[in-house]
Formats: sequence, C-alpha cells, structure tokens
Amino acid sequence: MLTPEITKLLNDQVNAEYFASNVYLQMSAWCEINGLEGSAKFFRAHSLEEREHMDKIFDYMTECGQAVSIEEIPKPPAEYGTLMDVIKGAYEHELKVTAMIKNIADTAFSTKDYTTFNFIEWFIAEQHEEEVLFGKILDKAKVLGFDGQPGQQLHIMDNYLRFAEGNASK
Repeated sequence: MLTPEITKLLNDQVNAEYFASNVYLQMSAWCEINGLEGSAKFFRAHSLEEREHMDKIFDYMTECGQAVSIEEIPKPPAEYGTLMDVIKGAYEHELKVTAMIKNIADTAFSTKDYTTFNFIEWFIAEQHEEEVLFGKILDKAKVLGFDGQPGQQLHIMDNYLRFAEGNASK
C-alpha cells in the first residue's frame, strides 16, 4: 500500500503528465498553424508520449489500490514568438518534470517504499533521455545559428525536428 505522501506525489505527477501532454499538443498546434509541419509532428508525438506516461502512473496507482484524482488542468501557453521560443519552452518544461520525478524517487527511497522507487526509476531514465534530446536540439540550433527567425535555418530546423530521435518512426 502506498503512503498518503507517495500517493499525493504520484497523483500530482499524473496531472503533471496530463498537462505536459496538453503543452506539447498546443506547441504542435502552434507549429502547424505557422507552417512548421516537421516541428508539429515532433511535438504531437511528444504529446502522445506524455499521455502514455500519465497512463503508466495511473495504472501503477490503481494496481496499488489507490484512487487517482484528475484535477483541473491549467490551459497551456498557446502563443509563441518563434520556433526557438517553443523549443526553449519545451526544454524548460522537461526540467520541471525531471525535478518532480526526482522528488518522488527521493521520497520513495527515504520512506523505504522500494516498490515505488523501482517503478519511478524508469521515469528517471526517461527524463534523462528527454533532457539529452532537447539539449541536442538546442545544440543543433546553435550550430545552425538558428534564433527562430524565418529563413533557411528555420526550414532546416523544422526538417531536423521532423526526424528527431523518437519521432522518425511516427
């Protein structure tokens, strides 16, 4: 059985993953309306991935006999100045999610809830992958001299995101 503290942290994470899914879906919509089909595809795939993360935690909680409470999800940001603003926003969002996941891991370990700690380790690895992915995207932007403005670098960056890791098969 999960402690009330772990239950709350996991439930908060369910809601955070739901919000993250909406954030990426909104980013995808912004990209689509701005003619950035590759970027739209990339962020749409990330939206679905975040939903899968939500489902995974949801399932764990119910397997442990805990009720999940879906809270009111805030409206995600809808306006961005440039694709670079979208990319930076996504990276910053992933850093926040990483902090939440690490807090669950710290709490599970300190309370000797090794089952939850073992469960959350997958998310720790996943967040590492996300931070590396967005770090590489930011590195590519730097190499291209891409600051988000229209032009050849924007076209190259949009195509790069179309085929970015985790998106090529979708």
